[in-house]
Amino acid sequence: MPITRQDREILRLAVPAFGALVAEPLFLLADYAIVGHGLGTVAVGALGVAGTVLTTMVNLCVFLAYGTTASVARRTGAGDHARAMRDGVDGIWLALAIGLALIALGWPLAPGVVDLFGASPEQAGEAVTYLRVSLIGAPGMLVVLAGTGVLRGLQDTVTPLVVAVGSFALNAALNAWFVLVLGWGIAGSAWGTVLAQTLGAVVYVAVVVRGARRLGTPLAPDVAGVRRAGTAGFALLVRTVCLRIVLLVAMVIATRMGEAQLAAYAIATQVWTLLAFALDAIAIAGQAITGRTLGAGDTVATKEATGRMVRWGVWSGVLLGVLVVVGRPLLPGLFDADPQVTEQLLAVLWPVALFQPICGVVFVLDGVLIGAGDQRYLAWAGVWTTLAYLPAALIAADFGIVALWCALGVWMVARLITLGRRAVGAAWLVTGA
Repeated sequence: MPITRQDREILRLAVPAFGALVAEPLFLLADYAIVGHGLGTVAVGALGVAGTVLTTMVNLCVFLAYGTTASVARRTGAGDHARAMRDGVDGIWLALAIGLALIALGWPLAPGVVDLFGASPEQAGEAVTYLRVSLIGAPGMLVVLAGTGVLRGLQDTVTPLVVAVGSFALNAALNAWFVLVLGWGIAGSAWGTVLAQTLGAVVYVAVVVRGARRLGTPLAPDVAGVRRAGTAGFALLVRTVCLRIVLLVAMVIATRMGEAQLAAYAIATQVWTLLAFALDAIAIAGQAITGRTLGAGDTVATKEATGRMVRWGVWSGVLLGVLVVVGRPLLPGLFDADPQVTEQLLAVLWPVALFQPICGVVFVLDGVLIGAGDQRYLAWAGVWTTLAYLPAALIAADFGIVALWCALGVWMVARLITLGRRAVGAAWLVTGA
C-alpha cells in the first residue's frame, strides 16, 4: 500500500495520539507491576476491581474528549477559530464540575460499588482504599480528557503526547517510591497516579488559556455553552454506558470464578486495553480529520480518508495480534504471577491476539462516526450490540475465562456489523460547522 498524502496526515495525527492514548492504561499497568511485585495476588485482584470502576467512571465521561474533538474540529474546518476555542473552554468547565461531583458522590458509595463485584473481604477492603484515594484525582482526570479533545480538534496531537509521557514517567516514579520504599501499600499506588494526573491537567489548562487569550475568547464559564456541551454528549454517554456494561459484566463473571482467574483476567484486560488504545490512535485521527473535512463541506475527502484509515486499522490489528503471541510467554513474569495465575493468563492471551484485526476496523469506524457527529446512531448501535453480547457472556460463565473472552469476541463482531453498515452509506456525511 503506497504512502499517500492522506496516509501522511493520518500518521501525523495518529502517531502522537498513540503515545497520549496509551498513557491511561500505562498508568494502570505500572500500578499492576508495582503492586504485583510489592503486595501480592490479593492486591492485584483488588486493583483489578478498583481499576474497573475507575475506568468505567472515566469512560462514561469520555464524551468530554470525543464531543469536544468533533465540535472543535468542525468549527476549525469551517474557519471559525474563536468559536472553536469557546467550545473547548466550555468543555473544560464541564469536566471540572463533573469531577467535583464524582468526588462528592463516589466517596460514600465506594464500599457498595466494590461489593457488587463479589470480591473476598480482603480484596474488597484494598479496592475501597484504592478507589477512594483515586477519586481525589477525578477533576484532574476529566480536565485532561477535555483538554485533549480541544487540542485534537485543533489538529494538535503532539502536545497531548508530551503531557502523557511526562505524566506516565512521574506516575511510575511516585508509585515505586510510595509502595516499594515508603510502604504505603495500595493507597500509595493510588496517590502516585492522582498527583501525576493532576499535574497533567494543570498543563492542559495552561495551554488552553494561552490559546483563548490569543483569540480573545472569554475564559469565564458560559452557562449556556456548558449546558450545550453536556446535552450534546448524551448520546455518546449512552454509547459508553453500553460499552461499560459489557466490560463490567465480564469483570463480575471473572470475579466469581476465583482469585487466580480474577487476577489473570485483570491483567489480560489491561493488556487488551493497551492494545485498544493503540488502535484508537487511528480512530482519533479519524475524529479530527472527519470533523474538519465535513466542517469544510468536503465529503469526497472524508470518504477517501475513511477508506485509508480502515486499511490502517486492519494491518495494525494484525501486527498487534502477532506481538501478543510473541510476547505471551513473557507477560506473566512482568506481573510476578504465581503458577495458577500464569496458567490462566497464558490461555486467555490467545483470543486476545485473535480479535485484534477486528478491533482495528471497529475502532476506526467508531472514531469516524464520532467525528461526523453521528452520536444518535452510535447510541442505538451500542444498545443492540450489548444485547447480542449478554447471552454469550452468560453461557461463557460456566466454561472459564477463555470462553468469557470469546464472548467478548462475539460483541466485537456485532460492533463490526453495525458500524460497517453505517459507514458504507451516506446518512452520516453531514457538512457544515
